[in-house]
Amino acid sequence: MLSGMGLMTGKVATVAPNTVDEPGEDVVARAKSERAERRGPFARMALFIRQVINELKKVVTPTRRELFSYTGVVLVFVVIMMGIVYGLDFLSALAVSWVFGDGTIVG
Repeated sequence: MLSGMGLMTGKVATVAPNTVDEPGEDVVARAKSERAERRGPFARMALFIRQVINELKKVVTPTRRELFSYTGVVLVFVVIMMGIVYGLDFLSALAVSWVFGDGTIVG
């Protein structure tokens, strides 16, 4: 078996001396929950506000050209969806009129 050995050299591979072993997710989650239990309500609110501000600093506002492009895409999508909903509504009205009505086509 070649597990932990160099490629057919017979030497055992060693871990670099300056590597840092990352803690597992369960260790990180437990540490966060323990820290949260020790904080008071105002400290938690302050932490939340600091985190919100840090996230807002990452936001990139679109350029004028991007804004018009995004707006156009949204408007086209809304018009297409309106057409689909109108068509389905019209077809369902025809079906209901045919089933429960006097047989005349409503249009």
